[in-house]
Amino acid sequence: MLKQFRKASRFGVVPVMLIPVALGALGAFVWDGVFNVWLFLITLVGAAAAHLFSNMINDLWDYKSGTDIAAKETVDAVSTNSGFLTNQIWSVRKFAAVTWGLFALAAGCGIVLAIFSGIWAFVFGALGGLIAYFYVAPPLKFGYRGKGYSEIAILLSFGVLPVMGAYYVQTSHLDLRALLLSLPIGLLTTLILFNHHFLHWQADRQAGKRTLVVVWGEQRALTFSRFLLLLAAVTLIISAIAGALPIYGLIALPAMFPLYQVYGKLKSHNTSHAYLPLMGASVKSTQLSGIIMIVCLFIQGLI
Repeated sequence: MLKQFRKASRFGVVPVMLIPVALGALGAFVWDGVFNVWLFLITLVGAAAAHLFSNMINDLWDYKSGTDIAAKETVDAVSTNSGFLTNQIWSVRKFAAVTWGLFALAAGCGIVLAIFSGIWAFVFGALGGLIAYFYVAPPLKFGYRGKGYSEIAILLSFGVLPVMGAYYVQTSHLDLRALLLSLPIGLLTTLILFNHHFLHWQADRQAGKRTLVVVWGEQRALTFSRFLLLLAAVTLIISAIAGALPIYGLIALPAMFPLYQVYGKLKSHNTSHAYLPLMGASVKSTQLSGIIMIVCLFIQGLI
């Protein structure tokens, strides 16, 4: 059951949520000299549960809308869902029960944090939960609208909210440096989610899911993908200049270079499978950059 849960929830991608949480908590340690390990652990559990809920509610609604079925039946498409619904490994009822169980766990953690740190700890979590749900659920379904709403939602959910939320949990106040710190990791994570649309954009178009890749077309979307990488690098530099990161935090920049190299190997039009290296490099660059930022902040806190 544990092995099935890990696959159904796509547990392996949870570091993209845990990294910004760690950054926010370390910001409190470095700038304010405070760090409560128990509050940090509860924040980690709540954030992880919220992320896994997001993965599973996405699968649930994409299955109901026919998007995941279309991806499975399209020849030149790479399915990115868990496959537990499309392959009938779990029933919809069982899948939904686990999904909402994760939501309950995340909400419980949010309530505990609000009691000890302040109401804004719950507000940050609630905003993340609403974004996760309405990303694919009606009536909003802003992940289907192709107007950039989904990219903004990911930047908030995997950058601004977890970094600033984790910082607030430790200090019970907010700091502009936490916002600056959230932007490079948030943009890199947005890039992961944006690039994954290339793997099945024809199936998305067929199912009526209007991602920016569907709306703009492959060539223009690739240009925007490169722009997001540049923006992540620029915000990292700004964070270091503004003091949100130590100046040696700029060594996170080379971690983005392998992703830049992959762009040079892509043409104006590519098969879906040709984008697998781009996805792999996106995940690798995001995690490595985030880990380097964490290490640099930790070293600064010890000095």
